Amino acid sequence: MELKDSRIIAARPEDVWAAILSPEVLQACIPGCESITGTPEEGFEAVVVQKVGPVKARFTGVVTLSDMVAGESLTISGEGKGGPAGFAKGGAKVRLDPDGEGTNLSYEVQASVGGKLAQLGSRIIDGFARKLADEFFARLQSAVETPGAADATEAAESDADAAEGGEKKKGWFRRIIGA
Repeated sequence: MELKDSRIIAARPEDVWAAILSPEVLQACIPGCESITGTPEEGFEAVVVQKVGPVKARFTGVVTLSDMVAGESLTISGEGKGGPAGFAKGGAKVRLDPDGEGTNLSYEVQASVGGKLAQLGSRIIDGFARKLADEFFARLQSAVETPGAADATEAAESDADAAEGGEKKKGWFRRIIGA
């Protein structure tokens, strides 16, 4: 399966770059991600739960970043095993280009699956992969463009938590990029 797309993000390329390299942002952006650990230099380990058609699986895998040109481009490669459900592997070439006061993020994704997942057929797998890639980049765009909106949502949640005796949460994205 191959997919090419791009989107304009209303943020500087440096901010988009910082978000892509952040494990906290990646965990928030990857649909079904339960945990992610590691560093951009050494790679990441992730646990993701996904349901593809009738098959639901918990994937454990590794993600590596390569061909990194700071603030401009990188290749994201990953491979995950989902037990009896099979495996998934793929990669994305991501490019960041300044676009006025924002960033044009373009990507080319290649993915393949094996095991029970492959038995679902290419139509289901292709549709799911497109949906997953689009959701990831939409979440990334939202996290980078509107840290104030994320902070407002977190503030509302923390106010509700505080009313229930919980602790206030702080804006996670702003802490990450130091804004």
